Amino acid sequence: MLKLVLVLAFSATLIHAQAPKSEKPKGAAEPGTFVTPAEMTEELRTAPNQAAHLIDRPVRVIEAGTHQIGVAIVKRTDADQGALVHDKIDEIYYVLEGGGTIVTGGKLVNEEHTGTSPTIGPGWKGTAIQGGETRRLNAGEIVMIPAGTPHMFTKLDGPIRYLIYRVDPGDVLALK
Repeated sequence: MLKLVLVLAFSATLIHAQAPKSEKPKGAAEPGTFVTPAEMTEELRTAPNQAAHLIDRPVRVIEAGTHQIGVAIVKRTDADQGALVHDKIDEIYYVLEGGGTIVTGGKLVNEEHTGTSPTIGPGWKGTAIQGGETRRLNAGEIVMIPAGTPHMFTKLDGPIRYLIYRVDPGDVLALK
């Protein structure tokens, strides 16, 4: 629980650091947005295809000054069949349960441009990553993946569940 609080505090700090600063407050600020564990569980429970090897469900996406920020709950049962690069979306993964091996950085192999996805925006996909960094990722750990960074899970120990915090300066994600 402490790690989750630290992740949320870090995310808020990152977002605050990127927000434009003004000399004087301009009236009352908008209240914060809260997401409960029940809301996250409900998003996974109501996914249309429960048998899918990857369920990526946005729980909340809000406007935050010059960009949007969102949180999604993800469940996957298999490693990726290919690698991805997001053109505009930064992602922060916080692993809740399970673990596996993730590769980040390097260069996509057999890259192909993809259309705009409602959860990750436009980007690229490839069959693998060449020259990336391979790391073990376990419950309670975090990985930050800036836009333009190839990434993929190459091995899972079993099912994995994690949160993805998405920073969207291009207003690609739908508000929720």
